[in-house]
Amino acid sequence: MEPDSIAGLSRALRARKVSSRELTEAALARIGRLDPLLNAFITVTPEQALAAATAADARLARGEGTALTGVPIAHKDIFCTRGILTSCGSKMLANFTAPYDAAVVERLAAAGVVSVGKTNMDEFAMGSSNETSYYGPVRNPWDPERSPGGSSGGSAAAVAAGVVPAATGTDTGGSIRQPAALVGITGFKPSYGRCSRYGMIAFASSLDQAGVLTRSAEDAALLMEAMAGFDPRDSTSANRPVPAYAAALDQPLRGRRIGVPPEFFDAGLDARCEARLREALQVFAALGAEIVDVALPHLALSVPTYYIVAPAEASSNLARFDGVRFGHRCEAPGSIEDLYKRSRQEGFGAEVKRRIMTGTYVLSAGYYDAYYLQAQKARALIAADLRRAFESVDVIAGPTTPTPAFRLGEKTADPVQMYLNDIYTIAVNLAGVPGISVPCGFAGDLPVGLQLIGPAFGEGVVLNFAHQYQLATDWHRRRPPEPAANPAQGGRR
Repeated sequence: MEPDSIAGLSRALRARKVSSRELTEAALARIGRLDPLLNAFITVTPEQALAAATAADARLARGEGTALTGVPIAHKDIFCTRGILTSCGSKMLANFTAPYDAAVVERLAAAGVVSVGKTNMDEFAMGSSNETSYYGPVRNPWDPERSPGGSSGGSAAAVAAGVVPAATGTDTGGSIRQPAALVGITGFKPSYGRCSRYGMIAFASSLDQAGVLTRSAEDAALLMEAMAGFDPRDSTSANRPVPAYAAALDQPLRGRRIGVPPEFFDAGLDARCEARLREALQVFAALGAEIVDVALPHLALSVPTYYIVAPAEASSNLARFDGVRFGHRCEAPGSIEDLYKRSRQEGFGAEVKRRIMTGTYVLSAGYYDAYYLQAQKARALIAADLRRAFESVDVIAGPTTPTPAFRLGEKTADPVQMYLNDIYTIAVNLAGVPGISVPCGFAGDLPVGLQLIGPAFGEGVVLNFAHQYQLATDWHRRRPPEPAANPAQGGRR
């Protein structure tokens, strides 16, 4: 059985029309058949998954459990999972078995989900195409010659290909929303602090946030109710009550306002993506929402600001990977300096090294004021633009990505071109507000994503707008053609 929506599977499980074990076995079978082509998984855990499914069936038979009990999902390999390889897509952690579960993993397990494995990702979440992974690139289910986006590309591909109905991801500059757009699914990033970062391997601590990749906004709401909430182990966790997101999905949009910034419609936006966005806005207008212009005058500063702040934080966070305490260690070091140098040289890939060096440079004496301090000022301006906009509108709408999915290898030789693929998503992370990408049509045979942005801790508003759009359209129900697995195309090392 191919996974459907979480909401649909939950009803079937509770009606005893299907068992969690059957769903889990089907997911594992699809991994075995499709993953040699897609390379979406780093680790598959059949024994643990089937044991969890059996336990879920027992809970359901007793009339217990939640809406998520028995539903198979996958976790991005950036979340620590007790007793299971947690590699972060890097050779540096290719031998690291986590001794504990991340908070997100804990909460979803308590809700009864069944994890079938850990998904492939850009190394340490640094990338926009899932080509920096030590385990090879993930391939887009719509066209295996194209990228699924990154860094949560493995999770996105697994959901789009029907392996699982949902997967966790992380979003530092668009790493949930961008791959969701490129593979035609729903990707939701909540406000900074809404989900605990405990056990989530850090890239840029002031930007990273856990989220989900799903079929629909309704499914995202169900998962968020279980994942979100205060965690005393995370000093950045917001001590705020978690609303009943699913209960608020059906609020009508009549009389509510959608802001559209002209800054989103720049020269880099593919004409086909713009056309699909304009069509989506017409759907919202038909639902009774008012479409108005809003200004985000400092949006152009998002990319340069992000690529100072994020590498600066990465250079600090990744200093712990030195070959001494855990992770990759070089053979026969001649000295402590040799140990550090060769362990890091061998353990990190090119993109991670590039960002560490950039971050170390902008934080160094003589350059801190010129780069890092200025970037923080620009970040404040970007956040202020969004706060000002939300004084007059409920959500902001725009493109998720400037183009549909690009070919693997197309942008790897030019890091700046790769960075620009996140031009419409980065401001959301810099401001710490929620954002979602939902499918809104096609450019040829490739999906196009619509991005909706809300005010801080306005997850319910964003999910409501996305759900109402999906009730009026069927783009989120479209599926890629069933691929014929070709092991020669896989990338796992």
